[in-house]
Amino acid sequence: MIRKANLKDLERVVEITNACAKHMISQNIFQWNEHYPNKEIFHEDVQNKTLFVINVDSKIAGCICISPKIDDVYKKVKWLTLTDKNMYIHRLAVHPDFQGKGLAIKLMDFAEQLTLKKKYKSIRLDTFSGNAKNNKFYKLQGYTKLGKIFFRKQSDMPFHCYEKVL
Repeated sequence: MIRKANLKDLERVVEITNACAKHMISQNIFQWNEHYPNKEIFHEDVQNKTLFVINVDSKIAGCICISPKIDDVYKKVKWLTLTDKNMYIHRLAVHPDFQGKGLAIKLMDFAEQLTLKKKYKSIRLDTFSGNAKNNKFYKLQGYTKLGKIFFRKQSDMPFHCYEKVL
């Protein structure tokens, strides 16, 4: 079941993303660190009603932020569609204990259905260039790789931007 997150979910969401960060670092993928993601940003997501969680056997197993707000860093990217009715995916995470069970696909399908329901044109996102698994995942979901951006607090390596027109 996928639902909007609430403030009571924050501890578990941070636990999930910390476990994901630790798991990625163990595979030499330096996408997330002590700066990002953090409880404050998830608190903002809940306040903005953009954070969703997926439950497995009544336990939160993953999360996703689905937002219509464009971050400044995305404004220089040459997107496939005009920037006016787009959703942005951030902080997609599935706890390592639950990975490989199709939960990330369910979260992305949910994001696409929500985007269509709100009559938006596309979904945009970024993922770390050093995370081959994530880059392959988004391509398999029909996303087109476009430009690159940098988040210097996270890495000196670029993040690839993707868009899927719906």
